[in-house]
Parts: sequence; C-alpha cells; structure tokens
Amino acid sequence: MNEDGGPIFRQIADQIENSIVDGTLAEETQAPSTTELAAFHRINPATAAKGINQLVADGVLYKRRGVGMFVASGAREQLRKRRRSEFAQQYLRPLLAEADKLGIGTQELTTMINDRKERR
Repeated sequence: MNEDGGPIFRQIADQIENSIVDGTLAEETQAPSTTELAAFHRINPATAAKGINQLVADGVLYKRRGVGMFVASGAREQLRKRRRSEFAQQYLRPLLAEADKLGIGTQELTTMINDRKERR
C-alpha cells in the first residue's frame, strides 16, 4: 500500500470504493474478503477488516451470513454523491476564489476548462 495515502485501513476502503465508483465492483456482487485483501496487500487481516467494517458502517457493503460481504444496492450513487460534494469543497471553492481574485468570469473560466479537456 501507498505510504503517503493515510492509514492502511482507509486505503483499503478507498480502493474498494474506487472499484464501486468506476463500475469494476458492481452492486450486489461479492466484495473481496478480508483474507484476500490481507494476503494481496501483505497486511494484517485485522487492518483489512477495519477498512471493510468502515464500508459496512457507511452502508456501502453488507454482510450475507456465511457467504461474505456484498456491495449494497445504491452504493455507487451514494459514493458518487459524496465524492461530488468533496470535489466541490476541495477543488471548486479554491478555483472560484482564485478566479475571482484574478477577475476571471464564468464564461472565461468555462472556456479555459473546455480548452483543457480538448487537449487531453
């Protein structure tokens, strides 16, 4: 796992969330087990379980007794909604504040964004 990505259990949770958001891990499909995650990342199973348990507490995963953890219905949209809000806080607020300081209006900012998108 990445050394500067925060606590390992959070990195595990983020990895699973990313798989749900990008569609790799579909709703109502089985999530990786704590044993699989621990073996793959060479971490303590309790650390992997902490990441999984965080997703259960958030309503992203649920347990089917004797079978394992599964992605909850609506989890993808729930995560996308939360991430959109975080995106606005982390990126849009500072962007708009800086644009205001520089006298960049909405139209000019939109043009700048569209130009960058075309170059990708």
